[in-house]
Amino acid sequence: MSPLTTLTLPRDFSPERTSAAFSSQWTNPSDAFSVLLIVGGDTVARALAQLTGSVVAPVAFSFGWVAYAVTAVISAIGEKRLMPLPDCACIVINGRTGYIRTNYSWIIGRIVRDYESWMDSDIKKRVQWIIEERWKSDKEKAEARQPGSGRKVQKPTQAGLCVSVYTACYARSGYSGRDWIFYLGFFTSIVQLGIASIPCGIYGDWGILMITASGIALSFVAGSLPQWKREKWACRQETEKTVILTRGNGSQHAIVIIGDKNGLDFEDLAMGPITANVSASLPTIALLIVLAVLWILLLITVSGLRHHTWFLLAIGLIGMVQNVVATGIGRSPENFGIPLEYNRVFAEPKVMDTLFAVEDSFHRVGRSMLETFFPGPLRPEENKRWEEYERRADRLDRQSR
Repeated sequence: MSPLTTLTLPRDFSPERTSAAFSSQWTNPSDAFSVLLIVGGDTVARALAQLTGSVVAPVAFSFGWVAYAVTAVISAIGEKRLMPLPDCACIVINGRTGYIRTNYSWIIGRIVRDYESWMDSDIKKRVQWIIEERWKSDKEKAEARQPGSGRKVQKPTQAGLCVSVYTACYARSGYSGRDWIFYLGFFTSIVQLGIASIPCGIYGDWGILMITASGIALSFVAGSLPQWKREKWACRQETEKTVILTRGNGSQHAIVIIGDKNGLDFEDLAMGPITANVSASLPTIALLIVLAVLWILLLITVSGLRHHTWFLLAIGLIGMVQNVVATGIGRSPENFGIPLEYNRVFAEPKVMDTLFAVEDSFHRVGRSMLETFFPGPLRPEENKRWEEYERRADRLDRQSR
């Protein structure tokens, strides 16, 4: 060997060493699973928010549980709550006074966010009609300005305002629904145990089965805490109030819910998570600390596995899929314990015309939405008409006493 080669290549030069390290990691990636257990805590938190409330919340064992367990302790001690804030900004309007509340309830946020997935077919048809009418009007205006330009006008994605009216049926506080999303959690856990049994039955490696069973047990215990129910349904029941749920000015939909002495008080529900006396108790905090310690111990145990760890990665991946599905798929109000009966729909290409139509049938309800959708000054003829509606509403109130 030449002197130059001796200087440039150290004695421990071995390209095969890196290849062997990569091969070992991809053969049994135990370290990767340990890392994955501490990411994705937000997904776990939202899946719990969706499914908790009943005795058992079937949120599968997955990546992210260790991160969530630690975060839950911090949230319970610092913010005194477990429920995350809603992931859909919306407001709750009192149908009589027009008083507006910012929503902090997960349930209300999901009812509004997923509305298009559970609304009645009549509403979908009506929305399509006002969009078509708006498109027709836009094309006519374009043709009037420049002949032949109407065909270039694109179809709008929304138009006017659609106000849907529902009557509340008997509400069940603490009922998290029994739809396919609920049962998917149990099915996923059974599949995970089945996969974990394969290395145990073939190779005698019972470690993966033990870790999987422990993770499922800890997951179910975390979701069964009574604190979830107290926070999620922090409101009075059997209310007569009429409320409107909407994303605000510029939104396509407004949902009117008539309490009818059956429904939940949505004004309470909107503010309950931050104002009601539902702070996490000392026993709840203590149990969360114990769960966090157990999750950390499970993480340490997982890092000691050196064989058949692909089975564990598959188990975690299946659990994550269940968490993502539970978090993302829309659920109807009935699956939050709030069954609603469809009444009717009002939808016109002009927002003001929709509010007029609502006020004709439900006094003060249309007026309650006026400041939200028209915060500025109105035309003289619109002011005059709303003054007439106000006198009519006062007269109807006197007659009903």
